[in-house]
Amino acid sequence: MTVLQDDPAIYIKSLSKENRDNLDFLLEQIDVYWQTHPKIINHLFSRCKKLASDRGDTKTVSKIDALRLRWEVESEDGTEIEAILGRKSQKITPVNAGNQHQNNSLTAKGPIKAVRAFAANYGLLVFVIIPVLVFALYLLMIATPRFESQAQLVIKQADGAMSTIDPSLALLSGFGNTQNNSDTELVKAYILSSDMIAFLEQEIEYTEHFQVHSWDPFSRQTSDASKEDRFDYFQKHVVVEIDPNSSIISVRAQAFEPDFANLITNTIVKQAEAFINQIGHDLAKAQLSFVQNEHELTQEKLQNAQRRLLAFQRKYNLLDPEAEGVALQQITFELESRIATKTAELNALLSSMSTSAPLVIQTKDELSSLEQQLRSERERLTRSVAFESNVDLSNSEHQSGEGELGVNAILSKFSDYKIDLEFALQSYSASKLSLEQARIQAYKQLKYLVTIESPTYPEEAKYPKVFYNLVLLLAVLLAVYFIGKMLIATAEELK
Repeated sequence: MTVLQDDPAIYIKSLSKENRDNLDFLLEQIDVYWQTHPKIINHLFSRCKKLASDRGDTKTVSKIDALRLRWEVESEDGTEIEAILGRKSQKITPVNAGNQHQNNSLTAKGPIKAVRAFAANYGLLVFVIIPVLVFALYLLMIATPRFESQAQLVIKQADGAMSTIDPSLALLSGFGNTQNNSDTELVKAYILSSDMIAFLEQEIEYTEHFQVHSWDPFSRQTSDASKEDRFDYFQKHVVVEIDPNSSIISVRAQAFEPDFANLITNTIVKQAEAFINQIGHDLAKAQLSFVQNEHELTQEKLQNAQRRLLAFQRKYNLLDPEAEGVALQQITFELESRIATKTAELNALLSSMSTSAPLVIQTKDELSSLEQQLRSERERLTRSVAFESNVDLSNSEHQSGEGELGVNAILSKFSDYKIDLEFALQSYSASKLSLEQARIQAYKQLKYLVTIESPTYPEEAKYPKVFYNLVLLLAVLLAVYFIGKMLIATAEELK
C-alpha cells in the first residue's frame, strides 16, 4: 500500500473531478488528514472556503474559518503532532522523512498563531466593545458639559434713494441692500482673528475661564498654553457660519457656563458691529478727503479773487468803474457839444463885431475854458501810469502819486479782476456740488451690522453629544475591525 505524501498537488491529482468540487467530501477529508498532513489540510481549508464563497453560503464560510482556527490552535502545541508524526515515521517510508523539517517549523509559528487565535476570539471585545465603554464612561462621568450661545447678524448698506433719511429708520423700514460675500467674509475673518481673542481677553478674561482646574483635563485649556494654542482653542469653541443664500452670519460660542457663553457671544457681536461701522466711516472719510481738499483750494482762490477786487476798488475809490467810465464819456460828449455851440456863437459874433469887442472876448474865454476842460476829461480817460499787476493792492493804497491809472486802464484791470472772481465763483459752485455728491455717495457705501437674533441664553448643555459620539466611535471601530479581519483572512488564503 502506497503511503500518501503531504503534497497538495499530488493529492489533488489523485482526486476525481467530481470529488474536487464536492464540499461535503472535502470536509470529510479534512477530518481524515487532521493530524497527519498539515499541507493538505491547509489546502483543503482554502478549497472549501472558496467553494462555499462561490455558493454565497456565508454560514459555511464562518464554520470553515472557525474549524481552521481550531486546527491551527491544536497544531501550536507541537508535542501531539510530533508524537503522531514520530509514530507515523516508523511506519512511513523514507519519502516522508523530507517533510519532518517543515512539520517542525510549525512549532516556531506558535506565538503568531496564538495572537491570531486571541484576536479571533476576543478581538471584538478588546478592539471595539471596551474602547466604546471607556469612552461612554468619560462622556457620562468625567466630561464637563459645554453650553452654546448663538446670534444671527446681517450686513446692510444704505440705499441711494434713502440718502436723506436717518440710517436706523431706513433699516427699520426695510430699505437697503444686503452686502455681497466679501463683506460677510470680512466679518467672519475678524471674528475668528487674533485681534478678537485679544479683545475678549482684555474685556471679559476669556482665556481664564477655560483654564479653571475644575473642568475636565481633556476639555480645558492648559495654563501654560502658547498664543498659537489659545488661537486654535478659540477657533474650536467659536463657530461662524454664513448662509450663501441670505448672507446671514451665525455666530456660536461655547463655554462651560451658560452666563459666560452668553457674555462671549454678546461681546463678539458688539465688537463686530463697531468694527464694520469703523470700516464704513474710514472708507467714507477716505473718499471725501480728496474732494474736500479740492473744495478748500477753490474756496481759497475765491477769497483771494474777492480780496484783490476789493483792494482795487478801495485804491481808486470806485464802486463801479464801468459806470464811472460811462459818466466821464457823457461829460466829454456834453463838453464837446457846448464847445461846438460856443464856437458857432463866436463865429456869429465875429461876423458882426470886432475881435476886441467885450462880448467876443468873453465868448473866446468861455470857449477856451471848455476846450481846456475837455482836454482834462480826455486825459482822465486815457491817462496811464506804470502798474504792476502783482503788486499788493492793499499796501499800494498808502502810496501817493504811484499806481494811478486812467479810466481805460482801470476798466481793463477791473475787468480782469472781475473775470477772475467769476471764474473762482463758478469753480467754487462746482466744487460745492461735487462735495455734496461725494457725501451722498459716501453715505451709500456706509455699512450697518444688523442683529437679527440677539445672543441666546442656553439652558441646557449642548456638548458633548453623548449618543452621537458613541455611535460614531462604534461605527469607526467596527469598520476598522472588520476591514482588518478581512485583510488577515485574505492574506491567509493567498499563502
